[in-house]
Parts: sequence; C-alpha cells; structure tokens
Amino acid sequence: MDKNTAQQSPVFSKTYDYILWLLTHTEKFPKNERFRLARRLEDTAFEFYELLVKATRSTRRKGDILLQADLVLDKLRLYTRLAQARKLTSPRQYRHASGMLVEIGKMLGGWMKTIS
Repeated sequence: MDKNTAQQSPVFSKTYDYILWLLTHTEKFPKNERFRLARRLEDTAFEFYELLVKATRSTRRKGDILLQADLVLDKLRLYTRLAQARKLTSPRQYRHASGMLVEIGKMLGGWMKTIS
C-alpha cells in the first residue's frame, strides 16, 4: 500500500485489502466466469474505491457521493453472494469476503454520519 493510502481513513486501507484479496480470488474462477461474474466484482470494487477518493476531494457533494458509494457496496455484496451460490467461493472465503464488506460498510456508514 502506498503512503497516501495509509494516511487516509481506515476505510481506504480496508477497501484496498479487499480488492487485493478479490483479485487473487477471482483469478481462480473458471474462464467463463472470469468474463462474467469476476469482471463485475472487480469493476464494482474499483468503482467503490474511486467513489471514496472522489468523496475526499469534494466538499459540496460529499454526501451524494458517499450515498452512491453505499449503493455500489450493495452491488458488491450481491455479487459476492452470487459467487458463493454458484460455488465459485467456498463458505470460508464467503465468510471472509462478507466480513470485510460488513466492516467496510460500517466505516462508510460512520463517515456518512459525520457529514449529515
């Protein structure tokens, strides 16, 4: 992790850790799922991180951006459940991933409360 990420809110480092785990995990998906579900998971995780960065640089629209990030986090939760339902993720991996997403969601919720 770079110095800037480490100095930001813990939600950034947790999201970074989640993305690292996710990329390693989705590399093991069967080829047909790599172009379907893995791609959605990865793209959505990157979109979420980008919205967090955008929120730090915005003053007037921060609440709207964080709300949008929360919606994207919901998509990540859905895609994670789908991966487990399609047996692309073991129960242990699902618990790990969903636990990370719960923790990230709590941090995001705390951030949202500070600006409302």
